[in-house]
Amino acid sequence: MLSDQQRMLTRAAREVIDGQIVNLGIGLPTRLFHYLPDDMNVLVHSENGLLGCRPRQEGEAPDIDMIDSGGAYITTRPGASVFDSATSFAMIRRSRVDVTFMGAFEVDQEGNLANWKIPGKFSPGIGGAMELAQKVARLVVLCSHNDKHGNPKILTRCQLPLTASRCISRIITEKAVMDVTPEGLEVVEIAEGLSVDALREATDATLLIDESRLGRF
Repeated sequence: MLSDQQRMLTRAAREVIDGQIVNLGIGLPTRLFHYLPDDMNVLVHSENGLLGCRPRQEGEAPDIDMIDSGGAYITTRPGASVFDSATSFAMIRRSRVDVTFMGAFEVDQEGNLANWKIPGKFSPGIGGAMELAQKVARLVVLCSHNDKHGNPKILTRCQLPLTASRCISRIITEKAVMDVTPEGLEVVEIAEGLSVDALREATDATLLIDESRLGRF
């Protein structure tokens, strides 16, 4: 049986289209590497200056100059390009990246994203997430539905400092797949075995649910 994170990543891999340029954020999204089909022609972008990266295979010697956004060693696929960070961020600012996957501390029904700062705790800074969230056409959030205390992370309104506003396209948690719409969060899929009532109870945001069209994952 798949764990919650494995189910989320398996579902998230279906968001990627052959031929896209994809950016993977810190944390869970970097593991999406391992869930993309081997025959899919996707260029993974790293904002530190690499297009066409892939995970380092077991037994491959690490290259200390090749790391992903989370600091893990990576390597390159055939046709990869290496460049400076100015060129990398120019790609982002010109909207050359098709989709980015990010984690989150909080998201809300207006599509706002908070994923860089918890007051009172150290943060290295907002980083490239701010520009990715503003400039990439499609932002998919991968996060747990609730925090370790059981509190909802899918809110009516974010309480933590925002990374960017009205930037999220889709949210994937272990409980549901939700799209941000002008009317609110539309639930398009719900986890196998989970009731609609249980989903609503675990969520602070108002959910739009048409049970006749609701998929399962």
